[in-house]
Amino acid sequence: MPLVNNKVGDDCTVSSDKALADGEALVGSLIKVVACYRHLASCVGGCTDSLQLRDELRQTREKAQKLSVSICRHLTSHLRDRSLPEEQRKEMELLWVGFSSSLELLHVDMCKVFSMGHVFCLANTATLVQTGLQGGGSEVAARALSLPDLNQAQTAAPDAGLEIQERGAMEQEISHIDHMIDDMEMKVNVLRWMVEPRGPQYADPLSSSDSASLALLSVDEEQPGHQPLCQRSLIFVLSLLMAVVLLAATLSVCVVFFS
Repeated sequence: MPLVNNKVGDDCTVSSDKALADGEALVGSLIKVVACYRHLASCVGGCTDSLQLRDELRQTREKAQKLSVSICRHLTSHLRDRSLPEEQRKEMELLWVGFSSSLELLHVDMCKVFSMGHVFCLANTATLVQTGLQGGGSEVAARALSLPDLNQAQTAAPDAGLEIQERGAMEQEISHIDHMIDDMEMKVNVLRWMVEPRGPQYADPLSSSDSASLALLSVDEEQPGHQPLCQRSLIFVLSLLMAVVLLAATLSVCVVFFS
């Protein structure tokens, strides 16, 4: 009888479970930061646009890029591991799809901020669109960056004359994200349309109890005492037409006999 080293198998399972949990935490953090960046990007060019908003965008963007590098390294190493169990591989592929989608959204928003920053220069605040909004997204950015107060953590706002330098740095970051997306597709071949969504939100919306309730409801509707409103209206119209026809026939007979 062959000997099976259960301890080694258990250690591999625990290691893969820990790697999966770490990946879920990293991808969840990236999704939160990308959502925050999208919220802040919607304020560029509006009346709430300012040097503080641009600095919040920069900090959020840097946080997203750091997370992206860590996630890419983490998921790539595990998805290229042939000894990874099939169940964990499916979960890792789901994380990979979520990660790559978030990275593409970040790239789109960065390009949007880059273009809007070129049109709406902070050196001339008169060109900003008066949207009527008040307040900024400091609280949202602080939660996304896991900071108690973003105003205390941030450095002094850069001068408006450094806006060109900031745009040059942002252009390099956009190029870096673009190269990262291409590099990811070369390293790991995960077809998004082949990855099956999993979780309670993708389950069958009708449970057994719901199906039974719908079946009882359909049976009740078929009974004479529970006719739908459209059928009742149809019966009423037909009855009214029959009454009109009978009345017309009666009047015709009366005219014939009494004429």
